[in-house]
Amino acid sequence: MSIDIKSKEILSHLQSTDQEFVLETIEKIRESGNLLIMEGLLDLLHDTSFPEIKKSILNLFSELKNEKSVTLLISAITNEKYRDEQKELVACCWQNGLNYTEYLSVFIELVIHESFLTAFEAFTVIENMYGNIPDEVINQEIIKIEKSLLNTNEEKAYLLKGLLTIIREIPEEQEFLD
Repeated sequence: MSIDIKSKEILSHLQSTDQEFVLETIEKIRESGNLLIMEGLLDLLHDTSFPEIKKSILNLFSELKNEKSVTLLISAITNEKYRDEQKELVACCWQNGLNYTEYLSVFIELVIHESFLTAFEAFTVIENMYGNIPDEVINQEIIKIEKSLLNTNEEKAYLLKGLLTIIREIPEEQEFLD
């Protein structure tokens, strides 16, 4: 992807040492939603020591509505560089309501292998999933979960047993509660 002049300008604004200016820039990004800029936001999320900036970026990610953002978030969640931000990025996935069905196995792996807090966020993403998942994928994931149940602690076992029910009942359409 080539980057346009406006995007370069916005990315340079994110490097400012003026916290208020960076927060204003993030708010402008929220309005435009450029994927190239979102990559810069991930780096800023990782690099900044300002809690207000981290919070603003995570709020933006939790309100994304562009389906193209899904691959960007999954890439960050599975990237060792963003390990310290992983739990918060996973939480953004269930908060933004985008469709992560294609990445069911990624979230199941998170439930199996990550800390309980990250696992719980991944469980919540799966709980909110919707879409058509082939039976063979569901069956593979059930086998993976059942094997993991043999070698896990009580907290994780609770989540994994819940997954066995949930993944069999993932709706094809997004359900909205009134």
